[in-house]
Amino acid sequence: MVKTKACPHLKICCGVTTILIFTVAVVFIVLAFTLFKPKNPEITVHPQGLENIGFGLTVLNASTINSTVEMVVTVNNRNYGSFNFKNATGFINYRGDVVASVPIQQSSIPPRGEFNISTVADFTVERLIMNTTFWADVLSGSVNFSADATLHGKVTMFNVFKFHASAHTSCDISIFVQIRNIQSICKTKIRL
Repeated sequence: MVKTKACPHLKICCGVTTILIFTVAVVFIVLAFTLFKPKNPEITVHPQGLENIGFGLTVLNASTINSTVEMVVTVNNRNYGSFNFKNATGFINYRGDVVASVPIQQSSIPPRGEFNISTVADFTVERLIMNTTFWADVLSGSVNFSADATLHGKVTMFNVFKFHASAHTSCDISIFVQIRNIQSICKTKIRL
């Protein structure tokens, strides 16, 4: 039986390759948990034309009154991946009642940048004014709403890696009647 000796160059080559693969794996793991870790985007709601909205105490026929408020939703994507989402609908609530729907058309939010989504909120005014606390809130100077929307789509990183994702956004919106101003605070959670 003849024993062959392993070439020392082969051992060195295998050792260097193993160290290189291990180093690259550690770098990818560190990047995945730090730099590429999904960050929740910052969202701000900007209604348009609030200066034209008035709150009068007389209504002729509340069952036929609807109001459309144009709005721009600004999304600040702090991630290194783009987010392509499908058509969705958001809902605006007043004290537990859905009072408006907000259609959101499919689009793509670029990585590391701001993106504006133009949409409208279709309010059913009857639901607002029939709520017993609505006029008290108007007279007090502020009307508070909450809004919810869930977007389903895909995250694409470096045009190579694609992941299914959903982003759920909830906002607290306050309309200050006398100065006709709005304040919104939104929180978003991303799920991969």
